[in-house]
Amino acid sequence: MSDFDDDCIRPGRLKTVKQLSVTCVFVVAAFFGAGCKSETEKKDKSQTLTIAAASNLTDALADIGPRFTSKTGIPIVFSFGATADLARQIENGAPFDVFAAADSEHVQQLELKGLLTPRTRALYARGRLVMWLPPGSNLKAERIQNITAKAFERIAIAKPDVAPYGQAAVDSLRALGIWNEIEPRVVYAQNVSQAKQYAATGNAEVAFIPLSIVKPGEGIYLEVGEELHKPIDQALAIIKDSPKQTAARQFVEFLLSPEGQEILVKHGYNRPATK
Repeated sequence: MSDFDDDCIRPGRLKTVKQLSVTCVFVVAAFFGAGCKSETEKKDKSQTLTIAAASNLTDALADIGPRFTSKTGIPIVFSFGATADLARQIENGAPFDVFAAADSEHVQQLELKGLLTPRTRALYARGRLVMWLPPGSNLKAERIQNITAKAFERIAIAKPDVAPYGQAAVDSLRALGIWNEIEPRVVYAQNVSQAKQYAATGNAEVAFIPLSIVKPGEGIYLEVGEELHKPIDQALAIIKDSPKQTAARQFVEFLLSPEGQEILVKHGYNRPATK
């Protein structure tokens, strides 16, 4: 018998071969297991929706996002900013799947440019504007006109050319006849979240912001009458170039569903007007 044959039948050699085989099986299993994990991670990443959302939605979507993912298994990433800035990014090809604006005009403009999936534009909420004094403020205002007092040295407002709530604030102050008087004291913010931050950090005495970003018991506020400005109807739509049309539709449907609407109302929005 050859040396090769002899080695194969020796008990010690047989045990070594068996151990090697088992080891190979584990190595192969580990390799394929790692491959499956990698493919799963890639799949999860590829399914993730990227939502371009107006800053006033920060708190509401922090609540809505996990609920939607829990129901559908679809992860979400939010990109918050001023409506006009987000619209400009979409025009420049930013890889968003859904656009949730703070108005309806910017969404309509994108639709006219052919950048949205046909028949997906819809109103999802009506915003509420408030004049907010942060916690610990020693100032008092029983009505909006009180901010003409010298104690209100700085008044934070989101830039009206990029933020619909900022435009609503300016329109309201004009309607009240006090805009020219307080305009020199206005501190412009890039978006409503920054306007709130200015007041919260003492860089402004008061801020005009959406009710949706004022937490319960956080300072005091006066709601600005809707008759003083154009209704803040907020619209959304799916981006035409998004490769995730089905998942995007699921998100839009959830936001417009009774459950989604209930969450938005809880966060300070009114339901959109029916037409």
